[in-house]
Amino acid sequence: MSDEAESTTIVQKISGAMDAFFGYFIGSANSFVREVGLVTIFATESTRLLFAKPYRGNEIFKHMEFIGNQSVGIIGLTSVFTGLALSFQVYLGFKLVNAVDLVGPTVAFGISRELGPVLTGLIVAARAGGAMAARLGTMRVNEQMDALDVMGVNTKQYLIAPRLIAAVICMPLLTALFDFMAMVGSWFLCTKLVGLDHAVFMSKISSALEVRHIMEGLFKSAIFGMMFGVICTYQGFNTSGGAKGVGEATNRGVVMSMVSIIILDYFLMNLIRIFYLVTGISGS
Repeated sequence: MSDEAESTTIVQKISGAMDAFFGYFIGSANSFVREVGLVTIFATESTRLLFAKPYRGNEIFKHMEFIGNQSVGIIGLTSVFTGLALSFQVYLGFKLVNAVDLVGPTVAFGISRELGPVLTGLIVAARAGGAMAARLGTMRVNEQMDALDVMGVNTKQYLIAPRLIAAVICMPLLTALFDFMAMVGSWFLCTKLVGLDHAVFMSKISSALEVRHIMEGLFKSAIFGMMFGVICTYQGFNTSGGAKGVGEATNRGVVMSMVSIIILDYFLMNLIRIFYLVTGISGS
């Protein structure tokens, strides 16, 4: 093969590889946009049904018990050790600059504004969101949803709306529990294990932490609850392909929920900062 023919072959391979890459990229982008659009439509329809009659009070309380009460144990356990671990690392860093009295407020800010809502969202999305996707997916592949449609029951109003309401209500409550138990862990480590003064620890927190800082985290957690609720119920509601499809829908629902929570947290943080600037509130 001549040098000219060899060069032409190499150029053709490179061109083919570039075409394949951009084709895959454009196809993935189109699929992503389409999926976001379908989820948005699903969320809009389901949210509109939150206020439609008949009201499903019993269903709402049943899902609140599943999402909220059954998550208390894991939230309490993980929050205490999160407070212990974070406080110890902050203590080690502040000890280098002789600022250990600031461990309390620093941990309080981090827990109440960021770690509390984010970690609670990740835990509940993995535990309750995955279960929601699996249950709805099983109902879909077993044709139970088709049976509800035949009986004239609005499946979104009966199956989706109560789960969304329960997620939005329970997430701030679980986040408040996470914040409290994490600060209990922080207090225990700081005052009982590393010897910081109890009065100084409490006074520094009370002087720095404000109610609005806690409300930031509770607001975020409600948004996260709606986020993972919509994503997981959407995946379960649109399951196909039998048992394999149920597993895939559950996996997609959990992964997409966790990634969305982390990404959304960044944008919510900036929106809250902008709100503070517009209203003249100090963003500290």
